[in-house]
Order: sequence, then structure tokens, then C-alpha cells
Amino acid sequence: MVKSLQFLLLTTIFFFTKAEIFSQIKSGPMVGYVEHRTAKIWIELQSDIDVQLKYWRTGAPSTIQTAFPNHHRRFNFHTIIFDCVNMDFGSMYEYEIFYGKKSSGIKGNFKTQDLWKYRKAPPDFNFITGSCAYFNEPLVDRPGKPYGGDSSIFYTMALEKSAFMLWLGDNWYTREVDFGSEWGLWNRASRDRGLPVVQNFMKSMPQYAIWDDHDYGPNNEGLSYIFKNETRNVFSSYWANPTYGSGEQGVYTKVSHYDLDLFLMDNRTWRSSDEMNDSISGKPNPEKTMYGKTQMDWLKNSLLNSYATFKIIATGSPFLNRNNQFDCAVHYVLEHQDILNFIALHKIKGVIFLTGDRHRCEVIEEKRDGLYSLYDLTISPLTSGVYKLVGPELNNPMRIEGSNLEEQNYGRISIFGKPKERKLKLEYLDKIGTVKFTWEISETQLK
Repeated sequence: MVKSLQFLLLTTIFFFTKAEIFSQIKSGPMVGYVEHRTAKIWIELQSDIDVQLKYWRTGAPSTIQTAFPNHHRRFNFHTIIFDCVNMDFGSMYEYEIFYGKKSSGIKGNFKTQDLWKYRKAPPDFNFITGSCAYFNEPLVDRPGKPYGGDSSIFYTMALEKSAFMLWLGDNWYTREVDFGSEWGLWNRASRDRGLPVVQNFMKSMPQYAIWDDHDYGPNNEGLSYIFKNETRNVFSSYWANPTYGSGEQGVYTKVSHYDLDLFLMDNRTWRSSDEMNDSISGKPNPEKTMYGKTQMDWLKNSLLNSYATFKIIATGSPFLNRNNQFDCAVHYVLEHQDILNFIALHKIKGVIFLTGDRHRCEVIEEKRDGLYSLYDLTISPLTSGVYKLVGPELNNPMRIEGSNLEEQNYGRISIFGKPKERKLKLEYLDKIGTVKFTWEISETQLK
């Protein structure tokens, strides 16, 4: 009887110790950037406690290592991005969070990229993507019908066996109570990241992100936003991308996954007002910019240095749609034409644009004389309101037939095939995972 009571007491103490540790982790873990021998794991804490993350190769517990923590603290918010290093390429790894020497019971896994180049054919893989995740908060939302829809799409996406997820901006929506203060920006990111509906998804695969206006600040905001330095701090504290711009400006970066290079653009830090005239006296307005010179130089040189089969330029605003009256790069005439001219002049192969923002999906084709067509794959929304086509866009001749989708969705992009015959396939899937549209292109069509 005494032994039974002792066992019960020890079990109860162990249970409450684990529960206490678990309660100190507000959200996460989230897997961030994973490459050949390193990976990033993100968590947010409720309070300052001694937290460690240990990781080891699956099936080899003797390889256990302790990750290096990078702390981000502001106001009452505390996030940690753990760097896991010195790993084997092409291997499965497990990790676990500890409070001191005690296990929290919070575990996960990830796989490092294989070392394939010069050794074997590039592996087949897919990733998922989407934009516009609005989570309702009635106290601060606008009156009337809720703007956010069903969030169960994240349960569906968590079941995907994908290499990673790419968030295409508007990953959370700041409201009037958020974007007028630094604390408000942190609070919005923390609140939405901590929602139970996204927890399993965030740890199910690596997560990469760009931003657009609503997770940057106010609607349509750009370089004039007075808190743009602080919102960059928030972004880099709640995502675990490889880098964030250069010289402490911007959030652009590049992610490589086998024979795919993703150029993750920042369309807000240097963005002129949408209300600025596109042209003056019949000539493009030289003062109207979306990306800025530093980022433009980076993109051009990065494209030239890329040997990837497919080069995807991901940016929050649609890029090619010349019939788009609203948020589109075509209204930033000089930069838009500069990028197109550069791709043509240097005969850069395999370029595709990937965008969000519009609360609907479509594939836009821009035909070019003597050159391959350029395509803009727009994927939106995950949970926010849906936009119904009207006006000049209704019968847009640039749209690939059948590609318009006006409902909650996410995209799946697969890259597969033999060397020199690689293909890219796009699928739109609804919130329960039903494929609604498929489009495919080969690398030979992008030369």
C-alpha cells in the first residue's frame, strides 16, 4: 500500500511538472529553415524559463546534441530560434524541448536536405503555399459578417507530405488596435501564432515566409510606415528564414531546395504609395518604387548566379497582370519593366512568379516575342474573405483558362522528372484537400 502511494505521488509530481513546463510554451515548436547540415526550430515562451532543445539522428540516440538558442525579447514577448548544427545530410532527425534537465514531452522531427549535386539526379519533391490568413477576433474586428472563414484548412495542410510551406504574405492581419504601436505589432503576431488550430501544422514541415501589407502594418502601407523597423523585428522574431535583407533593412532572402531556387522578395520596405502616379507627362515616374535599388541589385545578381532548374520569384503583390486595377507590380512601371528586360537580356531560364494578396487564384501568362512565356501563379486566400472578379479582369485574356478559383484554398507545387526533363505541376486544393485545378509546365518550355 505504501509503495502504491509513493508511486502515485511520484507520478502526480511528474505529471504536474510536465504540465507546468508545457504551459510555459505559448506556441510552437515550428520548424524553420532546413538545409544540408543545419536547421532552425522556433518556439515562443510565456515567461523567462531555462529552455533547451536537444536533437539527434533518428535511430542513433548517441548523436544527441544541444541546439544554440537565439533569444528575441520585447515587452512581455519572448521567442527563441534554436540553431541545430553539425548534422548529417539527407537524414531524419528528432528533437525534444527540455526545461533544465527535465523533458517537456514536446517533440518533433525533420529531414535534412540530401547532397545530390554532381552525384545523382535531383530528387522529386513538392511544397505547399498560400496567403491571406485572417483569424477572427470579434472584440477588435470590424462590425458585421466576420472576415475570417473556417480555419480547418490548417488541419488539412498538416497532413501533406511536403518538403516545406511557403507563406506568401498577409500571414496575419493587423487591426487598428495593432498597427498604431510597437506593442500592438508584437501582440498580433503572438496572438495569431498561438492559436491551437495552427500548432500541428507549424511543426509538420519547415515554414518559410514573405510578408505583404497586413502582416507588415496598415492596409497598402510601405516606406512611409513609421514602425517599419519594429515590424521587421517582429517578422524576424516569428519566422525562421535563413536571413532577412541586408544591412538591417528589408526581409528578402533566398531558399534553395534541390533544383529549385526561391527568391523571397520584400514588397513593402521600399514601396512608394500606391496612390503615387504611375507616370508623369507620359513617362514612367522614376520616384515610384516597390523593391528599391538594393533589393533590385540583389535579385538581378542572384538570378544570374542561379543554376536551378526552376527559379521562383515569390512576392506579395501580383506581378504580371496588366489588367489588375489594384495591387500589382505593373503600376511600378520602371522596376517592373527593368526586371522583365533583365530576364530577357540575360536569357535567364526557368523563371516563374509566385504571388498572393488577391483573395482568389489564377495563372497569368505574359507572352514574349521570341522568348518563352512568363507565368504568375497567384494563390489566395487561406482563411480570409474571397474576392469575386469584376470589371476588366472578368475576361482577362492573360488568364490561363480554368485557373480562376474563388474560395478558400492552398497550392501544392510539385517538381519531378528526369534531369533535363524536369516538370513543375501546380494544384489548387480546397480546405478539405480536394484538387480544384491542375496546371503543368516543363523546364524545356521555360528556355
